[in-house]
Amino acid sequence: MPLRDLLLGLSAIAIWALNIIVIKVGVVEMPPLLMTTLRFMLVAALLVPFNPVHRHQLPFLLLLSATFGTLHFALLFIGLEQAEAGTGALLVQMGTPFATVLAVIFLKERLGPKRLVGLLLSFAGVVVLAGGPTLPSALPLALLLLSALGWAVSQLLIKRGPNIPPLALAGWVALFAVPQVALGSLLFEHDHMSAMANAGWAGWGAVLYTAVMSSIVAYGLWYGLLRRHPVNRVVPMTLLVPVLAVLLGMVLLGDSLGVHKVGGGALVVTGIALIILRFRPRREPQASQRREPQG
Repeated sequence: MPLRDLLLGLSAIAIWALNIIVIKVGVVEMPPLLMTTLRFMLVAALLVPFNPVHRHQLPFLLLLSATFGTLHFALLFIGLEQAEAGTGALLVQMGTPFATVLAVIFLKERLGPKRLVGLLLSFAGVVVLAGGPTLPSALPLALLLLSALGWAVSQLLIKRGPNIPPLALAGWVALFAVPQVALGSLLFEHDHMSAMANAGWAGWGAVLYTAVMSSIVAYGLWYGLLRRHPVNRVVPMTLLVPVLAVLLGMVLLGDSLGVHKVGGGALVVTGIALIILRFRPRREPQASQRREPQG
């Protein structure tokens, strides 16, 4: 991979890692479901007018908005309100093991010993993380793992669904997710106008960053790389996202780095590496190029 493309890939990884930190900062100033709603509104406004889709693709996009928009993103924002950013970043990476298990069950994919070991290590890492002090209760653990499950289900849907350009997918999923998340915000959160009026640069900056930088700029860079290079040379870079998020959490938010986070994080990342890394060249199916990075 040329140095320019490597730097572009690392830029996308850095944007996604910082996205976890930005969400954590944003939900301090704004209720998480309200912030998610505003994020989706901005993404839809910026992408939908310029990325039309066919009418027969709308039911698929509506379904995906429930799993990827609401289940993944909404629960990610809520979970990060109650957990350290680095811990949240590690737990959300469990989407890859979940997707592997679902592919074995529903798509009859072969697991193999290497991926089985990867699964076991990943789930062992979650057990270690759950025993640490960076999760104040079982609730954020459950929310973040459900967010990861939402990502995993979405990957199977994308793999089997119609071939929709990535930015069109992001825009229309955001559009259909707006009423779902907004309804949740109306039911479970209060004083919306006051929250928006009192939010400072950090809250509104978080909405802008998560919508523009994470959903548009980073995805644009990422799918440009996937068009120019084999998937197995690009996707392994996503392993850097949780590592960098942990480091950024320490530097920017003062997060702790205890033995549970180090040990559990190492197990999770090692397990995911065994799942996604291929030691022998193998032809990738075209659909896998639409794999959505987490967060």
